[in-house]
Amino acid sequence: MNVIDESGILAISTRLQRLSEQIRKEGFLVYAANGITFEPKWFPVIYTLHLKPVLSVVELAAEIGYTHPSTITLLKELEKEKLIRSKKDKHDERKRLLQLSDKGKKLVEQMQPVWGIIIAAITELTDTQNNLMKAIVEVEQQLQDQSFFERAKAIMRKGH
Repeated sequence: MNVIDESGILAISTRLQRLSEQIRKEGFLVYAANGITFEPKWFPVIYTLHLKPVLSVVELAAEIGYTHPSTITLLKELEKEKLIRSKKDKHDERKRLLQLSDKGKKLVEQMQPVWGIIIAAITELTDTQNNLMKAIVEVEQQLQDQSFFERAKAIMRKGH
């Protein structure tokens, strides 16, 4: 065990990030093993635009749960790779509407069978006594009810 592992709940953010990075890194290997060049960090944008073909930047950010700046960073990468395209909204010139390019649509076609493999492997990985997906949903609900910061402030007020 290292210091972070030994610190328990104090390092939960670090451990979740570490877990996420490992799954992303190996997800890249799964795509590569299937002849697909794809960065797993692009997944939320590609998948969302696959299901909801035309979205504004603000709508997309809300769908994936990322901040506007984080979403813009991903969009720039995906536009550079020519996987998405954008056009101005006819009703609101300030708005950009995003959609998968033809190259992006072809990529999704290649990826769909791999998603089944990923689902099976991740399900096997997370189907533990304390199912990780169920726990994530529970924690996300707790955060919606009251933020981490609000909880900490309440504890500070109690003089903990």
